[in-house]
Amino acid sequence: MTLNGREIKVFTGNACPILSEEICAHLNQNLGNSTVTQFADGECSVSVQEPVRGSDVFIVQSTCKPVNDSLMELLIMTDAMKRASAGRITAVIPYFGYARQDRKAKSRDPISAKLVANLITAAGADRVLTMDLHAAQIQGFFDIPVDNLMGAPIFAKYYIRKFGKGNEDLMVVSPDVGSTARARAFAMKLGVNMAIVDKRRERANHSEVMNIIGNVEGKTCILLDDMVDTGGSLVGAAKAVKEVGGATEVYACASHGVLSDPALERISNSCIKELMLLNTIPYPEGAPKVNSINYMSVAPIFADAISRIHEELSISSLFE
Repeated sequence: MTLNGREIKVFTGNACPILSEEICAHLNQNLGNSTVTQFADGECSVSVQEPVRGSDVFIVQSTCKPVNDSLMELLIMTDAMKRASAGRITAVIPYFGYARQDRKAKSRDPISAKLVANLITAAGADRVLTMDLHAAQIQGFFDIPVDNLMGAPIFAKYYIRKFGKGNEDLMVVSPDVGSTARARAFAMKLGVNMAIVDKRRERANHSEVMNIIGNVEGKTCILLDDMVDTGGSLVGAAKAVKEVGGATEVYACASHGVLSDPALERISNSCIKELMLLNTIPYPEGAPKVNSINYMSVAPIFADAISRIHEELSISSLFE
């Protein structure tokens, strides 16, 4: 499907309106005119107030808290665009919820990530643009094209400016064995060595740190993860790196700041000097500011990806 010359139209739900505005600013255009409200009983109500016939439509909506409301907004907005004869519909999902349930860990478990992929496709999306899926194989759950952008290059640029490339006193640390590949690629970008925190997870959102693979003594360490939910794993890993490993300072970064209770309190009381997050999920509304938590915007990379998708150009360079 070639839509060169057709108009780009970007719409947003209620999950991340500020990020959507930033993306439109980089694209030099206004945000699409639509409203997403609720009926008295809580049902989602969508009203698109401008024509989209034949347009290349991009719906920006993280499926973050409240997850089910955000997901339904995305599905209903997609259906509305499809019924209004949009030329192509791209679901731009900076944070893809339900991604942690990507396999059957035990008998009778659902594979929710696959179910959500089916729902998005059935609603009428033609392709998906997202960032740092919890598991890369989720791309295969979709029967439509999926572009999975990476947050690590954004963090790499920040830490290279902060510490320099190839700093011998710097080390990247994976907070668990499952994140080793992500941490290794990140360490290569920074030109430093890496270590791994080996832990045993007793149950969801609870983990026990066992030991550290690699020598972090006297090093400044950067913990890299894809998301921070309750903060238990990240804070526990930081404590182990500092107290068991003997690191001098601990920094951390993650693409998605879910920040469920009691994450803010844990991070505030932890030894993490600075936690860098991407603005794929807004900071919890009404929550007190934690001075050690800072954000970097993903608007430029999403705007670039949207522009390239519209022009039918390769976006592989954005994965590097």
